[in-house]
Amino acid sequence: MKRDALPMLPPAPSEVVSDGVPLSGRYAGRIDCIDWQALQGPHARSWLWRRLHHKRWQYVGMGNDEVFVGVAIVDLGWMCTAFAYAFDRLRGEMVANWRQDGLAGWQGGVSDHPVQGGQAWFKGPFARLLLQHGASDEDGEAAGSDILELSVRTRAMKVQVDLSLAHAAPFLLGIGPVAGGVAHATQKSPALPVSGWLNVRGRRFDLSNAVACLDSSNGLLARDTEWRWACAHSAEVGFNLQQGYFGVNENALWLDGQLIPLGAAHFEFNPKRPMAPWRISTDDGLLDLMFTPEGSRREDRDVWMASSHYVQPVGTFSGTVKASRAAAPRSIDGLLGVTEDHRSKW
Repeated sequence: MKRDALPMLPPAPSEVVSDGVPLSGRYAGRIDCIDWQALQGPHARSWLWRRLHHKRWQYVGMGNDEVFVGVAIVDLGWMCTAFAYAFDRLRGEMVANWRQDGLAGWQGGVSDHPVQGGQAWFKGPFARLLLQHGASDEDGEAAGSDILELSVRTRAMKVQVDLSLAHAAPFLLGIGPVAGGVAHATQKSPALPVSGWLNVRGRRFDLSNAVACLDSSNGLLARDTEWRWACAHSAEVGFNLQQGYFGVNENALWLDGQLIPLGAAHFEFNPKRPMAPWRISTDDGLLDLMFTPEGSRREDRDVWMASSHYVQPVGTFSGTVKASRAAAPRSIDGLLGVTEDHRSKW
């Protein structure tokens, strides 16, 4: 199917709120700004409640046959945190696993603009992270609106990459209510080509043949939030799945440039043995995959009024996907991606 063919989802709206109510649904395309200020009636909250419950994050995952890199900047409203890790797939070793916390607005923040004109940043001791849209090249000239620049400088690792938005398949935008909170919006990218490098432990990895994905999320969430997540991408096929606080709103398959909504996701795994195989499927029969972990990033933290219990295995997916119930299954083998089991009090 051609990339400019009409998607199966309606086009993304220009705003996440209409007439005081969240515009719940799944959409194809990018939104310029996620702004909840126009919420009214039962969706409105006090300034203090919003300050404590407004969560924003940007996550980039990218990998190739040699390495997988994960980077996140999270703005909790009253504090911020960032992490970056690198997993050497050939050695089966986590070669960098960095994290820092800071004061929101002073040491880090995430813009309400998920891509267009957006920025996520973190500054801490010996650490500088920046994800920005339309960055400048080495000569100071504008790189254009089709580029996202990611820069990571820490003692553990350094990353400098550009993610190309040109010719990308439609993004997924999901908007919906959340139990215990008000509403959430998330924008997921299809496969994005990468150019750049990773330096870690005196070694330099060329990431120019890597594939990246972007998760831009922004919501007024419950204090206790949990989810299971799976994401993997290549140029031909990719998917994003979530089971937990956001229902089916971010479940989608990308197949040959076509964005296809998926049903409810089911994660079959042993939380006490996350490095054992996982089975992940959807109730519409369009996706049925086994996930084989190669390594993982874990976190088990309690910090003042927040806690995070988290494991994100890196590995490969194999099985079948389909564009529709009547379509012939497409075999998937060795598709690089991640799963996640996450419980947060924030």
